[in-house]
Amino acid sequence: MQTIKRKLTMLYDAIIVGGSFAGLSAALQIARARRNVLVIDAGSPRNRFASHAHGMLAQDGKPGTEILATAAKQLLAYPTAQIFKCKATAVARKGNDFVVEVEDGARWFTSRRLLLATGVADNLPDVPGLQERWGSTVLHCPYCHGYELGGGPIGVLGVSAMSVHQALVVADWGDVTLFAGKAVSIDEEQRAMLARRKVKVEPVAVAALEGDALAIDVGLVDGRRIALRAVFVGGGVRPVSPFAQMLGCAMDETPMGQTVQTDALKQTTVPGVYAAGDAAGMRHSISLAAGDGALAGTMLHQSLVAEDARG
Repeated sequence: MQTIKRKLTMLYDAIIVGGSFAGLSAALQIARARRNVLVIDAGSPRNRFASHAHGMLAQDGKPGTEILATAAKQLLAYPTAQIFKCKATAVARKGNDFVVEVEDGARWFTSRRLLLATGVADNLPDVPGLQERWGSTVLHCPYCHGYELGGGPIGVLGVSAMSVHQALVVADWGDVTLFAGKAVSIDEEQRAMLARRKVKVEPVAVAALEGDALAIDVGLVDGRRIALRAVFVGGGVRPVSPFAQMLGCAMDETPMGQTVQTDALKQTTVPGVYAAGDAAGMRHSISLAAGDGALAGTMLHQSLVAEDARG
């Protein structure tokens, strides 16, 4: 835990670290309760690699950046809401309150409650050509991007045991080949399930990904090339921020990676600290993140009410 040496600013009711879908949704609930809320945002949402967002009610097909810009504008219409575009670099507890230092190191912001909506980063396999196609023809979520592919040949890049599950799901969006390579071990029961879903299994490892913005070629180590509409990959995630650990919050180990442990009210194991969005659960989409943030913001506000009522 860091020692607080900087001059503190006004005491906010809540500071939210992370201004993407979960963070802005949480802030909206708090601002509508006429509480002072500050969102600190570095401006790097997880879905920034995708040109458009899909599957979100009334926002289907809009760029994610456009949705977030509209959300931020609507939030700032509330006089008790602020957004500070800067990277948070440290968090700490001071008595019953919390302080957050920002990138320039010139000031600390302080609040009664802290909500972590810091998000996650995707663990992408080290395959030549994959990184630069991430978000266009290399995808993660079929619910977000599968319909736009229009069917046809698509692939699932095997990276872990979860790749079998991903292939079974993705089969509703096209003719799937699971590139198992050496990373995925398939037992007889799984092989039968894949066959029933008409998923082909390619045992030869992938050497590289090539192609333009509309299609992709999978190059195998034996020299063959397979043309596809897109490749899905689910390599798990990792927390973007160490703040939960810095504060002593318990973490959960999941098949998709480490997440911040929260209860049904979105509170972490550290009193006064809440978490929402991709960093606080296994199921990831902008719709689910927004809903998670709304719940966290509501519960955070009610904790303030309870504290004020007790005096």
